Amino acid sequence: MATYEYDEAGVMAAYFVITFLALILVPLTLSISPQKKAKTMDGCQCKPCVEQRQRSSKRERGSIFNPKLSKKTYVLVAGWSLLAFISYKVSNTKLDTKLYDPFEILGIKADTPEKEIKSHFKKLSRMYHPDKVKASVNETIESIQDRFVKITKAYKSLTDETIRENWIKYNNPDGPQRMSMGIALPKWIIEGQNNIWVLGVYGLLFGIALPALVGRWWFGSREKTKDGVHAKTAAAFFKSLKEEATMEEVVGALSKGYQWELDTTTKSKGEAELDELEKEIAEQAGAKWTQVRKFAKDKDVVGELDAKRRKALVLLYAHLLRIDVNDTGLQKDQTQILLQTPVLLNALLNASISRNWLLPTLAVMRLHAFIAQALPPSTGDRLRFAQLPGINAKDVDTFGSTAKDVSDFVDTLESKKDDRVVEVKKAVQKWGRIELVDAAFKVIGERIIVPSSIIYLVVKLRISPPGTKTEKELSVDETKRVIKANDEKDDKFLLAKGDTEELPGDVTSGWAHAPYWPGERKPSWWVVLADDKSGRVVVPPFKITDVPYSQPGSDRDYRSYKIQFQGPPSTGLFTWKIYIVSDTFVGEEPTTEITLKIEDPPANEEPSEDEISDPDEDTLAGQMAAMRGGPVKKHKDGEDSDEESGTDDDQDSDDSSSDSDSD
Repeated sequence: MATYEYDEAGVMAAYFVITFLALILVPLTLSISPQKKAKTMDGCQCKPCVEQRQRSSKRERGSIFNPKLSKKTYVLVAGWSLLAFISYKVSNTKLDTKLYDPFEILGIKADTPEKEIKSHFKKLSRMYHPDKVKASVNETIESIQDRFVKITKAYKSLTDETIRENWIKYNNPDGPQRMSMGIALPKWIIEGQNNIWVLGVYGLLFGIALPALVGRWWFGSREKTKDGVHAKTAAAFFKSLKEEATMEEVVGALSKGYQWELDTTTKSKGEAELDELEKEIAEQAGAKWTQVRKFAKDKDVVGELDAKRRKALVLLYAHLLRIDVNDTGLQKDQTQILLQTPVLLNALLNASISRNWLLPTLAVMRLHAFIAQALPPSTGDRLRFAQLPGINAKDVDTFGSTAKDVSDFVDTLESKKDDRVVEVKKAVQKWGRIELVDAAFKVIGERIIVPSSIIYLVVKLRISPPGTKTEKELSVDETKRVIKANDEKDDKFLLAKGDTEELPGDVTSGWAHAPYWPGERKPSWWVVLADDKSGRVVVPPFKITDVPYSQPGSDRDYRSYKIQFQGPPSTGLFTWKIYIVSDTFVGEEPTTEITLKIEDPPANEEPSEDEISDPDEDTLAGQMAAMRGGPVKKHKDGEDSDEESGTDDDQDSDDSSSDSDSD
């Protein structure tokens, strides 16, 4: 009959727990470990940007006395602590897993003769007999007796035939033992007095905790869209957007998403300051603020604006108008709102793109830059010079009235010997003014573009900060060589799988100049192909990043990007427009018109050798093809008349020959 032996020391159960914890803790630790960031610190080095990046870094990692730890971090600390404790207990637990070896017990070699074994046993008997050994602090009477019993059994295993046979067959001098089944559970778990507690733990884990975790994951994933926003947020965006939406309507639609996305704390002191902020915003923005509040409300809702919408809208406009927020809680809420804005704007952009609306699409894209630079979107490009460090709206009215671009504004400051020109020049060195070098429609292997063909829009872009020289004087031969080399690279890129041209080395745009954005910001741009006449987006926008800076000494100081789409099904001349919209810099938006010519394929084009000709209508293959409705080759009239006349002549000759035979 089998007996069950429980793990009294709990060692096997501890091994299981250690393995289980390691399988969970190791991947979880790797997932939150800090990743090596790309070396893009060659971005804007003006003083406001450097200070902002330092504040952002400090906020992300916390301080020595107050480190910023997430819930996942606390779980990891508890898990690793438990793993270390169990590992320590297991490492200090003594296990008796040695095989029975009488030679080792007696301390003799395996080939020792029986005579020497007997004499050695007598010597050990005199030394370790319980009557000869006295108990001490290190040895008790029980341990002395157990040692002598082991020595006696080992001696008999080597000298007594029956006991020796039991040792050889069953590895035990006492003969065959009862079958035992080891269970890797401590005995206290299955003891009667602990059953209620064990069942309670199982019920909590598998009856409550596991279903709650699975349900939270399941219903949470159903509530989120592929853009990472709440389903109600996406529905509100679709309802709010209109084809002719203005910037104020877009901001109002954006604020509706915070009702389900914002998780903020409410404090009485913060609420009081929120009211003061709204009054100041109303004074500065005037009618525009009234319009935004109107668009932020749902038409079918009567009463005040939703509390979360109102808080998000007030804090967002306080950022746009560069109004300081003093309350610590409101500062945290404002940072959360700003960092969450790109996700909501991306969902809002997809809602507009799905209906191919041009105006709201451009408005949503441009709103990214206004929020990044803390400029009110209602002013348009008028305050674009206020993006420079230390420059405000009054300075723009004073110095920027005659300036055409950033270079002119810097020259004006320098002529006035303004102290701020030093930091302004630092910002201008990495200014994100993108330049559209070239744009063209390409079709692989074709000279002309025919209806419904697969077309590539290839654009070549580079960043040219104000004051940068982009042209390089070359000789005629050098110019031909550069053109030929670039044409070869263009053809190679057109056949490549990627949408972005691979350039040698590490090409990064660096951190953008964004001193008011609560974090490190890498600039990006959208390439939009649109039809201005109909107000439609022809191809879904393509977002790009890591555009190289202009290098006048290089043969190819730009990067190519391509967008694939299917051409119109009919011939004609289509005049479209390309927009390059920045998500970080206001007023830096190059545009150009581009013409797509769709032509019919040439009629006199010779068929290729590999092309299979249509079967003749007289043949069996031609008849079967005609029955299926496929193309067949018809005979010409001349060929048919010749064949018919030949048949008639043959028939006449046959008749005359038959008559002559009868005669």
